[in-house]
Amino acid sequence: MMWKWWLLGSMLCCALLIAALLVISGLFGLIGAFGLLNLRAPMQRLHAPTKATTVGVGAALLASAGTAVLVGDAPWQEAMVAVFLFLTAPLTALYLAKAHLHGTVDRKGLPPTGTGSDWAGFTPPPQE
Repeated sequence: MMWKWWLLGSMLCCALLIAALLVISGLFGLIGAFGLLNLRAPMQRLHAPTKATTVGVGAALLASAGTAVLVGDAPWQEAMVAVFLFLTAPLTALYLAKAHLHGTVDRKGLPPTGTGSDWAGFTPPPQE
């Protein structure tokens, strides 16, 4: 009879953990949206949503995986989404930052690198 109370308590703890992860996810999404709307410089606007939204979606994926485990399923879909998200979000931020760099920064106004080569963002692609 005692094991039923233990099982009920562990299920309640899991449900509270999942609820907390969803609240954290929503808060980080809200912070990312707030940063996107209120920050002035394009590089600041780039930073806020990418970092906050990655953490927010990560918390939502953990909550979804926890729910899948409680139901008895394998959370492979959540793992695939997490891999895709954590691989593509930094690359998207990198390409947006490079586009901003090439559109707004004058190469002639940059200080010398001290290495004899150009700045990494302005290095021309190799010629074939």
